[in-house]
Amino acid sequence: MEQFFKEFGESFYNNLIYEDRWLQLLEGLGLTLLIALFATLLGLFLGFLVAIIRSSYDMNIKGKNKKGFGVFIVKLLNVICNIYITVIRGTPVLIQVMIMYFIVFGEAQNGTLAAILSFGINSGAYVAEIVRSGIMSIDKGQFEASRSIGFNYKSTMILIILPQALKNVLPALGNEFIVLLKETSVAGYAATHELTYVGNLIRSRTYEAFFPLISVAVIYLVIVIILSWLLKLLERRLRNSDH
Repeated sequence: MEQFFKEFGESFYNNLIYEDRWLQLLEGLGLTLLIALFATLLGLFLGFLVAIIRSSYDMNIKGKNKKGFGVFIVKLLNVICNIYITVIRGTPVLIQVMIMYFIVFGEAQNGTLAAILSFGINSGAYVAEIVRSGIMSIDKGQFEASRSIGFNYKSTMILIILPQALKNVLPALGNEFIVLLKETSVAGYAATHELTYVGNLIRSRTYEAFFPLISVAVIYLVIVIILSWLLKLLERRLRNSDH
Protein backbone atom coordinates (compact mmCIF):
# COMPACT_ATOMS: atom_id res chain seq x y z
CA MET A 1 0.00 0.00 0.00
CA GLU A 2 2.83 2.37 0.85
CA GLN A 3 4.42 1.66 -2.53
CA PHE A 4 1.14 2.39 -4.28
CA PHE A 5 0.77 5.83 -2.67
CA LYS A 6 4.40 6.60 -3.42
CA GLU A 7 3.97 5.81 -7.11
CA PHE A 8 0.65 7.68 -7.14
CA GLY A 9 2.30 10.78 -5.70
CA GLU A 10 5.20 10.60 -8.14
CA SER A 11 2.80 10.26 -11.05
CA PHE A 12 0.77 13.24 -9.79
CA TYR A 13 3.91 15.33 -9.52
CA ASN A 14 5.27 14.34 -12.94
CA ASN A 15 1.99 14.96 -14.76
CA LEU A 16 0.61 18.05 -13.04
CA ILE A 17 3.28 19.79 -10.94
CA TYR A 18 6.56 19.30 -12.80
CA GLU A 19 7.29 22.14 -15.26
CA ASP A 20 4.01 23.78 -14.14
CA ARG A 21 1.99 21.41 -16.27
CA TRP A 22 -1.19 22.35 -14.42
CA LEU A 23 -0.69 25.86 -15.78
CA GLN A 24 -0.50 24.40 -19.28
CA LEU A 25 -3.88 22.77 -18.66
CA LEU A 26 -5.30 26.11 -17.49
CA GLU A 27 -3.99 27.83 -20.62
CA GLY A 28 -5.56 25.08 -22.72
CA LEU A 29 -8.82 25.58 -20.84
CA GLY A 30 -8.70 29.30 -21.58
CA LEU A 31 -8.31 28.66 -25.30
CA THR A 32 -11.10 26.07 -25.21
CA LEU A 33 -13.47 28.56 -23.58
CA LEU A 34 -12.43 31.27 -26.06
CA ILE A 35 -13.16 29.02 -29.03
CA ALA A 36 -16.46 27.87 -27.51
CA LEU A 37 -17.58 31.44 -26.74
CA PHE A 38 -16.97 32.91 -30.19
CA ALA A 39 -18.23 29.77 -31.93
CA THR A 40 -21.43 30.02 -29.87
CA LEU A 41 -21.94 33.65 -30.89
CA LEU A 42 -21.35 32.80 -34.55
CA GLY A 43 -23.64 29.78 -34.28
CA LEU A 44 -26.41 31.90 -32.77
CA PHE A 45 -26.11 34.53 -35.49
CA LEU A 46 -26.14 32.00 -38.33
CA GLY A 47 -28.79 29.85 -36.68
CA PHE A 48 -31.27 32.68 -36.14
CA LEU A 49 -30.65 34.07 -39.63
CA VAL A 50 -31.21 30.70 -41.32
CA ALA A 51 -34.21 29.91 -39.09
CA ILE A 52 -35.92 33.21 -39.99
CA ILE A 53 -35.33 32.66 -43.71
CA ARG A 54 -36.64 29.09 -43.67
CA SER A 55 -39.63 29.81 -41.44
CA SER A 56 -40.54 32.86 -43.55
CA TYR A 57 -40.51 30.67 -46.64
CA ASP A 58 -42.58 27.94 -44.97
CA MET A 59 -45.21 30.35 -43.63
CA ASN A 60 -45.52 32.84 -46.46
CA ILE A 61 -44.41 31.23 -49.73
CA LYS A 62 -44.42 27.43 -49.57
CA GLY A 63 -47.45 25.97 -51.34
CA LYS A 64 -48.65 29.42 -52.40
CA ASN A 65 -48.69 30.81 -55.91
CA LYS A 66 -46.75 33.98 -55.15
CA LYS A 67 -44.52 35.75 -57.64
CA GLY A 68 -42.19 38.71 -57.63
CA PHE A 69 -38.54 39.58 -57.11
CA GLY A 70 -38.81 39.46 -53.32
CA VAL A 71 -40.40 36.01 -53.46
CA PHE A 72 -37.62 34.82 -55.79
CA ILE A 73 -34.95 36.07 -53.37
CA VAL A 74 -36.57 34.29 -50.41
CA LYS A 75 -36.83 31.06 -52.44
CA LEU A 76 -33.17 31.31 -53.44
CA LEU A 77 -32.06 31.98 -49.87
CA ASN A 78 -34.18 29.05 -48.68
CA VAL A 79 -32.44 26.74 -51.16
CA ILE A 80 -29.01 27.97 -49.99
CA CYS A 81 -30.03 27.46 -46.35
CA ASN A 82 -31.25 23.93 -47.07
CA ILE A 83 -27.95 23.06 -48.78
CA TYR A 84 -26.01 24.56 -45.86
CA ILE A 85 -27.95 22.54 -43.27
CA THR A 86 -27.74 19.32 -45.29
CA VAL A 87 -23.98 19.56 -45.87
CA ILE A 88 -23.06 20.62 -42.34
CA ARG A 89 -25.30 18.11 -40.57
CA GLY A 90 -24.27 15.36 -42.97
CA THR A 91 -20.50 15.60 -42.43
CA PRO A 92 -18.43 15.06 -39.25
CA VAL A 93 -17.31 18.18 -37.42
CA LEU A 94 -13.75 16.82 -37.33
CA ILE A 95 -13.64 16.77 -41.13
CA GLN A 96 -15.02 20.31 -41.20
CA VAL A 97 -12.26 21.46 -38.84
CA MET A 98 -9.57 19.83 -40.99
CA ILE A 99 -11.02 21.30 -44.22
CA MET A 100 -11.12 24.75 -42.64
CA TYR A 101 -7.55 24.50 -41.33
CA PHE A 102 -5.74 22.67 -44.14
CA ILE A 103 -7.70 23.97 -47.16
CA VAL A 104 -9.44 27.26 -46.37
CA PHE A 105 -6.58 28.47 -44.17
CA GLY A 106 -3.98 26.38 -45.98
CA GLU A 107 -1.40 29.15 -46.19
CA ALA A 108 -2.15 31.18 -43.07
CA GLN A 109 -2.97 28.10 -40.96
CA ASN A 110 -4.59 30.11 -38.18
CA GLY A 111 -5.76 27.25 -35.99
CA THR A 112 -7.81 29.27 -33.52
CA LEU A 113 -9.73 31.15 -36.22
CA ALA A 114 -10.24 27.93 -38.19
CA ALA A 115 -11.65 26.23 -35.07
CA ILE A 116 -13.98 29.13 -34.24
CA LEU A 117 -15.35 29.26 -37.78
CA SER A 118 -15.71 25.48 -38.05
CA PHE A 119 -17.56 25.03 -34.77
CA GLY A 120 -19.61 28.18 -35.29
CA ILE A 121 -20.75 27.15 -38.76
CA ASN A 122 -21.44 23.63 -37.55
CA SER A 123 -23.45 24.83 -34.56
CA GLY A 124 -25.37 27.30 -36.71
CA ALA A 125 -26.94 24.46 -38.72
CA TYR A 126 -28.29 22.80 -35.58
CA VAL A 127 -29.35 26.08 -33.95
CA ALA A 128 -31.25 26.93 -37.15
CA GLU A 129 -33.40 23.82 -36.94
CA ILE A 130 -33.98 24.29 -33.22
CA VAL A 131 -35.06 27.92 -33.60
CA ARG A 132 -37.14 27.18 -36.72
CA SER A 133 -39.09 24.54 -34.80
CA GLY A 134 -39.71 27.11 -32.06
CA ILE A 135 -40.93 29.72 -34.56
CA MET A 136 -43.23 27.24 -36.30
CA SER A 137 -44.72 26.23 -32.95
CA ILE A 138 -46.11 29.73 -32.36
CA ASP A 139 -49.80 30.11 -33.19
CA LYS A 140 -50.25 31.77 -36.58
CA GLY A 141 -53.00 33.85 -35.06
CA GLN A 142 -50.34 35.93 -33.33
CA PHE A 143 -48.99 36.99 -36.72
CA GLU A 144 -52.45 38.05 -37.81
CA ALA A 145 -53.14 39.86 -34.54
CA SER A 146 -49.87 41.80 -34.71
CA ARG A 147 -50.57 42.79 -38.31
CA SER A 148 -54.02 44.04 -37.32
CA ILE A 149 -52.51 46.48 -34.81
CA GLY A 150 -49.99 47.87 -37.30
CA PHE A 151 -46.86 45.72 -36.89
CA ASN A 152 -45.04 44.79 -40.08
CA TYR A 153 -43.54 41.32 -40.57
CA LYS A 154 -40.09 42.33 -39.31
CA SER A 155 -41.41 43.91 -36.12
CA THR A 156 -43.72 40.99 -35.51
CA MET A 157 -40.88 38.51 -35.81
CA ILE A 158 -38.42 40.44 -33.62
CA LEU A 159 -40.75 41.72 -30.91
CA ILE A 160 -43.41 39.01 -30.64
CA ILE A 161 -42.47 35.70 -32.26
CA LEU A 162 -38.73 35.29 -31.57
CA PRO A 163 -38.93 35.97 -27.80
CA GLN A 164 -41.61 33.28 -27.41
CA ALA A 165 -39.77 30.86 -29.69
CA LEU A 166 -36.52 31.37 -27.77
CA LYS A 167 -38.25 30.61 -24.48
CA ASN A 168 -39.70 27.41 -25.94
CA VAL A 169 -36.42 26.10 -27.35
CA LEU A 170 -34.08 27.27 -24.57
CA PRO A 171 -33.44 23.74 -23.20
CA ALA A 172 -32.56 22.45 -26.67
CA LEU A 173 -30.30 25.45 -27.29
CA GLY A 174 -28.59 24.87 -23.96
CA ASN A 175 -27.90 21.25 -24.88
CA GLU A 176 -26.50 22.36 -28.24
CA PHE A 177 -24.05 24.74 -26.59
CA ILE A 178 -22.92 22.04 -24.16
CA VAL A 179 -22.34 19.71 -27.11
CA LEU A 180 -20.40 22.49 -28.85
CA LEU A 181 -18.15 22.92 -25.81
CA LYS A 182 -17.32 19.23 -25.78
CA GLU A 183 -16.79 19.16 -29.55
CA THR A 184 -13.95 21.67 -29.17
CA SER A 185 -11.90 18.72 -27.92
CA VAL A 186 -11.07 17.95 -31.56
CA ALA A 187 -9.75 21.47 -32.22
CA GLY A 188 -6.26 20.07 -31.67
CA TYR A 189 -6.40 18.77 -35.24
CA ALA A 190 -6.12 22.43 -36.25
CA ALA A 191 -2.90 22.73 -34.21
CA THR A 192 -4.59 24.67 -31.40
CA HIS A 193 -3.31 24.10 -27.88
CA GLU A 194 -6.76 23.65 -26.39
CA LEU A 195 -7.47 21.60 -23.28
CA THR A 196 -7.56 18.11 -24.81
CA TYR A 197 -4.49 18.79 -26.94
CA VAL A 198 -2.52 19.90 -23.88
CA GLY A 199 -3.63 16.85 -21.90
CA ASN A 200 -2.53 14.57 -24.70
CA LEU A 201 0.74 16.49 -24.99
CA ILE A 202 1.49 15.91 -21.30
CA ARG A 203 0.65 12.23 -21.74
CA SER A 204 3.11 11.96 -24.63
CA ARG A 205 5.88 13.46 -22.48
CA THR A 206 5.31 11.48 -19.30
CA TYR A 207 4.14 8.23 -20.96
CA GLU A 208 1.37 8.14 -18.36
CA ALA A 209 -2.26 8.50 -19.38
CA PHE A 210 -4.15 8.48 -16.08
CA PHE A 211 -3.62 11.98 -14.66
CA PRO A 212 -3.54 13.95 -17.95
CA LEU A 213 -6.68 12.40 -19.40
CA ILE A 214 -8.62 12.17 -16.13
CA SER A 215 -7.77 15.82 -15.40
CA VAL A 216 -9.12 16.88 -18.80
CA ALA A 217 -12.27 14.81 -18.29
CA VAL A 218 -12.88 16.28 -14.82
CA ILE A 219 -12.44 19.86 -16.10
CA TYR A 220 -14.97 19.29 -18.89
CA LEU A 221 -17.36 17.65 -16.43
CA VAL A 222 -17.18 20.57 -13.99
CA ILE A 223 -17.81 23.10 -16.77
CA VAL A 224 -20.78 21.13 -18.11
CA ILE A 225 -22.26 20.83 -14.60
CA ILE A 226 -21.95 24.59 -14.09
CA LEU A 227 -23.49 25.36 -17.48
CA SER A 228 -26.35 22.92 -16.85
CA TRP A 229 -27.05 24.56 -13.49
CA LEU A 230 -27.07 28.04 -15.04
CA LEU A 231 -29.44 26.88 -17.80
CA LYS A 232 -31.84 25.37 -15.27
CA LEU A 233 -31.74 28.61 -13.27
CA LEU A 234 -32.52 30.62 -16.41
CA GLU A 235 -35.37 28.28 -17.37
CA ARG A 236 -36.84 28.59 -13.87
CA ARG A 237 -36.77 32.39 -14.05
CA LEU A 238 -38.37 32.38 -17.48
CA ARG A 239 -41.15 30.10 -16.22
CA ASN A 240 -41.72 32.37 -13.23
CA SER A 241 -41.98 35.39 -15.53
CA ASP A 242 -45.01 33.76 -17.20
CA HIS A 243 -47.04 34.02 -14.00
